[in-house]
Amino acid sequence: MKILVIGHPDAVLGFSLAGVGGRIATTAEEVNQALDEAQANKDIGIVLVTQDVAALIPARMEHLNLRSTVPLVVEIPSRAGVPEGQPSLGDIVLRAIGIKL
Repeated sequence: MKILVIGHPDAVLGFSLAGVGGRIATTAEEVNQALDEAQANKDIGIVLVTQDVAALIPARMEHLNLRSTVPLVVEIPSRAGVPEGQPSLGDIVLRAIGIKL
């Protein structure tokens, strides 16, 4: 199964350097389209969405966080960093796929 990142251009570029595919999204329409395509693709097992982009579609993200199984949709910190009281990217990856960064 593949991992896909949806978010800011810097995040997509950074993950692409590690071999992870991505979709740049800066509007709610682009985020929704990318999520629809990811959910339709049977090869994608995990979708990482940056917090800044997830904030464009809060209701859908809440629904996906509560109900998505395959692909698993996980919100990750944006380039602004981790907000106070939120888990770090390492904690999120560990929880999602069991790998410690």
